[in-house]
Amino acid sequence: MGYAHASAPGPQEGAWRFTAPTTASSVPRLRHAARDLLERQPAHVPQEVLEGALLILSELVTNAVQHAALLSPEIGVEVSLSGGWLRVAVEDSHPYRPKALEAEPFRENTGGRGLLLVKTLTSEAGGVCDVEQTGAGGKVVWAALPLG
Repeated sequence: MGYAHASAPGPQEGAWRFTAPTTASSVPRLRHAARDLLERQPAHVPQEVLEGALLILSELVTNAVQHAALLSPEIGVEVSLSGGWLRVAVEDSHPYRPKALEAEPFRENTGGRGLLLVKTLTSEAGGVCDVEQTGAGGKVVWAALPLG
């Protein structure tokens, strides 16, 4: 897993990028790396925001592993603190733009609910999330949560 510090404009701001193979073992590794990184920052990230962001990150990485691995052997993760917001983003090379579909309430299969969970957690925290296409034809799925 690669790690790069992209920028550090001030004591409470910064952006950090990780890269990892698009495999299931990357999910806990990236979650732990992001937790360690955020816990070392001078800006205090409230525990509830931290836990929500880490769950969102896990869901986004899992989604990339399940749906993009064939066309994207590596994923990029960016964690940033800026202007009172914590943002997590996952980039892959697959062109498919995922749609968060509500799961049927009585369906036994629990698959396909990850992006709905991301949208719900983000909304409940007063944040925003979206999907953007990259210039190389892939996508970045991101969520931003307010720190206060």
